[in-house]
Amino acid sequence: MSILHTIILAIVEGLTEFLPISSTGHMALVSAFMGIEKSDFTKLFIENIQFGTILSVLVLYWRKFFDFSKLQLYVKLLIAFIPAAVLGVLFKKHIDAMIGTPLFIACTMFFGGIILIFVDNWFKNPTIDSEEKVTNKNALFIGLFQVLAVVLPGLSRSASTIIGGMQQKLTRKAAAEFSFFLAVPTLAGAFAKSLWDAYKETPEILTKHNISILAIGNVIGFLVAIVAIKGFIAFLTKNGFKFFGYYRVIVGAIILGLIIFGADLSAFAK
Repeated sequence: MSILHTIILAIVEGLTEFLPISSTGHMALVSAFMGIEKSDFTKLFIENIQFGTILSVLVLYWRKFFDFSKLQLYVKLLIAFIPAAVLGVLFKKHIDAMIGTPLFIACTMFFGGIILIFVDNWFKNPTIDSEEKVTNKNALFIGLFQVLAVVLPGLSRSASTIIGGMQQKLTRKAAAEFSFFLAVPTLAGAFAKSLWDAYKETPEILTKHNISILAIGNVIGFLVAIVAIKGFIAFLTKNGFKFFGYYRVIVGAIILGLIIFGADLSAFAK
């Protein structure tokens, strides 16, 4: 991977990680255009530049996230985190091996977009407008929705958890913010696991050059994600999900078209 590849992919990750449009699908599309080949390091890179996006949430929401007088928030996040964490540890490699293909990702992008086009009409009259009003039961159901993103690559963790929040009567803004908070333990766990796996299985890829590439990617992803989160909250609160739904349908169709015409999208398949 070149420095240019690093910068472009980090920008894509920062823009798409917290939007309901699937960072995985976009990585597959962008990597195809740039001709990046699949390798142990590219896989590590994609999993580890999420660390920068985690930091963006902590910086933007530090008053809420580090308010230790409200320990119940951490309990709710733990409850929501456990289902996907357990499934990820036990089965994620097997799930990715079976269905984490570019074709499957394109299909989940496309059909996930159709869901987003109509989702605003399904969940009306929300009653929960802040994380303080989220109950442990609400948190558990949101966590179960997050499981969908584990078993369906390309669905989007952000989309599944925000929809889960809306199904539990959260407003769009409250659901999005709880999704951001839940991303911290979820992505931090994925980050730590990927580093540990690399250290155990392919320690030779942890060279000074590759570590520098990871650092650059994280810094860029952090800066871009801050802008993306601010813009997403404002747009979602005012306009809902329909735009993102149409966008996903278009991108999913593009990826399907590339596959039909023989493009190699394997670099960022799971």
